[in-house]
Amino acid sequence: MLTGQQYLASLDDDRATYFEGRRIKDLLAEPAFATPARAIAAGYDRCYSPEPGATNPLVLAPRSPAELRERASVIGEMDLALNVTYQSLMTLLTAAARLTGVDPVYRDRLQAYVDDAIAADIRIAECITDAKGNRSLSPSRQTDPDAYVHVIERRPDGVVIRGAKLHISAASLCHDLLVMPTKAMKPGEEDYAITCAVPVSSPGVSVINTTYHPKGDDVRHYPVSSQVSMPDGFVVFDDVFVPADRVFLDGETANAAVFAHSLGLWERLGGTTAMVRQADELVGLAQLIAEANGLAGVAHIREKIDEMAIHATLLRAGMEAALAHAQSTPEGFFFPDELFTNAAKYQGAAEFGRMVRHLHDIAGGSVLTAPSIADLENPDTGGYVEKYMGTGTELTAEDRLRLFHTIRDLTADAFGGWHLVTNLQSGGGLFAQRIVTRRHYDMARATRYARQAAGITPPPAIQPGND
Repeated sequence: MLTGQQYLASLDDDRATYFEGRRIKDLLAEPAFATPARAIAAGYDRCYSPEPGATNPLVLAPRSPAELRERASVIGEMDLALNVTYQSLMTLLTAAARLTGVDPVYRDRLQAYVDDAIAADIRIAECITDAKGNRSLSPSRQTDPDAYVHVIERRPDGVVIRGAKLHISAASLCHDLLVMPTKAMKPGEEDYAITCAVPVSSPGVSVINTTYHPKGDDVRHYPVSSQVSMPDGFVVFDDVFVPADRVFLDGETANAAVFAHSLGLWERLGGTTAMVRQADELVGLAQLIAEANGLAGVAHIREKIDEMAIHATLLRAGMEAALAHAQSTPEGFFFPDELFTNAAKYQGAAEFGRMVRHLHDIAGGSVLTAPSIADLENPDTGGYVEKYMGTGTELTAEDRLRLFHTIRDLTADAFGGWHLVTNLQSGGGLFAQRIVTRRHYDMARATRYARQAAGITPPPAIQPGND
C-alpha cells in the first residue's frame, strides 16, 4: 500500500496537466490542485497498513449485503479520488458478469487489472462522457470522427485511440483513466466500442482542468469548498497507445453499453449516498438559520423545513431499500438494487433545486451579502458587524455569519453551481434514471392492480403454437 507521501510523490510523472491557460508542472505548488491532492493523501494515510500484502479494504468487492451496507456508509467519508476508484473497480467487476458472446480473454484481463490496481493501490478516474459533437448524430455520422473516442489503429500488441472525454473528476490527480463507451453502439461503429485503462502520464494524454476551488485568500469565507474541492478534467487522447492487456472491449458493439450501465449503477449509489447526507445538511442549515433569524416558530418557515425533512427522509428510504434488496453476481459480490437506486437518485436530483430554494427563502439575502469574518475581526468594522448581525438569540453574530457563508458556499457560489449541475448530470442525467427505473419497475403488477380496480378482465394468455 502507498502512504500519503508516496502518493504525492507519484504525481511527479510529467503528466500533461493544464489550468487557466498554463501547463502545471508542479501540482503541489498550485492551490487548486494541492488542496485536493493533500486530501487524497490523507485518505491514503487513513487506510494505510504496513503489513506485507495489505490492501485497502474500501476498494474490495462486497461479498454480502452487510458488506455492501458498510461500504455505502463510508462512501461519504471517502475523498473523491478514492470514491471514483471504488466505482471504477466495481464497474469492471459488474460488467465482467454481464458481457455476452465475447472472447473470454476480456474477463481475464478485467480481473487481472482489478487485482493489480488493488495491489498497487492506485487511483482511477472514470472516463465516460465524450465530446459528442452534434448530439443529434450517431458517432459514425459525425463530421469529425474524433467526437467520440475511437480506435484509429489496431496492432498485435494493442490499440491506438483518439478523442476526448469531458467532465472527468479528479483526472489530474489519479494514476489511471478508465475509458469506456458513453452509449450503446451499433454495427458499423466497432471502432467506438472500446473500453481500456490508460495511465494519466501516457504520451498523448492531456488534461485541461476547471475547478470551483476558491481563489480568495481567506478560506473562512469558503468554509466547505476550501476543504473539499476537486478539479474536473477535459481529457484529450491524441493517438494514445494502449497495450493489449489493458483493453477490455474492442469492437464488440453489442456489449458497448454494458460498461456505461454498470458504471451508472455504482455512480448512482454514490450520488444517492452523497445526496442523503447533503439533504440532512440542508435541513440542519435551514433550522439553524431560522433560529438565528428568530423565525423558527413562524408557520411558513416550519412548513418549508418540514418539506425539506420529508425529502431527506424519502432519499434515505430509497437508499435503504436499494441496500436491503441487494443482488448478487455469479461471482458472489453484491450490488444495490437498480430500481430503488435509480428512483432515489432521480428524486434527489429533480428536487434538489426546490430544497435549495426553500433554504434561500428561509435564510434571506444575507446569504450573498453577509460581511466576512475578517470584517468582524477588523477593529474599524467589527463593532458594527457584531451589533447589526446579532439578533439576541442563542447564536452569536459570528455564528450567524458562519451559517450565511456556509449556505452561500454550498448553494449559491461556484461550489453550489457545481452541485446543482452535478446532481442532475452525474450517473447519466434524469433521462437515464427514468430509463433504468422503467426497465426494472414491475409494470405487470401495476396494470394488474389497475385492471382489478376497473373491473377489466385480463387478456387471455397466448398459447404455444397460436398466432
